[in-house]
Amino acid sequence: MKRRLIAESCWVRTVFTFAAMFVTVCGACAQTADGPRREVLFETSKGNIRIALYDETPRHRDNFIKLVKEGFYDGLLFHRVIYNFMIQTGDSASRHAAPGQMLGVSSEGYKIPAEIRYPQLFHKRGAVAAARESDNVNPGRESSSSQFYIVYGRRFNDAMLDDVQSKLDKQTGGSVKLTAEVRDAYKAVGGAPHLDGQYTVFGEVVDGLDVVKDIEWVDTDENARPKEDVKIIRAVVVE
Repeated sequence: MKRRLIAESCWVRTVFTFAAMFVTVCGACAQTADGPRREVLFETSKGNIRIALYDETPRHRDNFIKLVKEGFYDGLLFHRVIYNFMIQTGDSASRHAAPGQMLGVSSEGYKIPAEIRYPQLFHKRGAVAAARESDNVNPGRESSSSQFYIVYGRRFNDAMLDDVQSKLDKQTGGSVKLTAEVRDAYKAVGGAPHLDGQYTVFGEVVDGLDVVKDIEWVDTDENARPKEDVKIIRAVVVE
């Protein structure tokens, strides 16, 4: 009994420490010094996902809210899903896509200038970030006007993060370094560190991360499209 009480006490201290660290790395989540962040609710065929948008990325925030208010995302599919990584949506062609049709290549005719705010904003679990074309055709790392992904990812240990850092050094010429705080978050919370400093992170999931996980676990075809459609029923701005 004594050993059980000691174990339970250690577990409580661990959870408290983890929770305190998570609040620190997420920047108090949906709160800024000037008040609450704008939020969007996605009702999907798998459940609801609530997203807080960062004021540090105003172009992406305002464009996202505009599209939601126009009903752009209503009826779209999560067209690209990769286990232990992320779920992606925002391709207008997915609204009436045929079974097995390859998606993710359509464009809405404009891009959003990059607003990369690393290491303040990084690819921790639950991060919402803009998809984009590769560096060879998009050296300015401008974002897609509509396609975005939600990170689920995985947890990392120090050896794994050292390997990620080595790859980041090659990809970015040594300009992106995983700070001690960022490394701690990836070890405790998880995410996708190999994308840091290269894509604009503009929000985070504040409710419904379990839904993100459920979507990430669905069966997919050779193009990473879910074999059974996962649809956004509607998206609304939470006033």
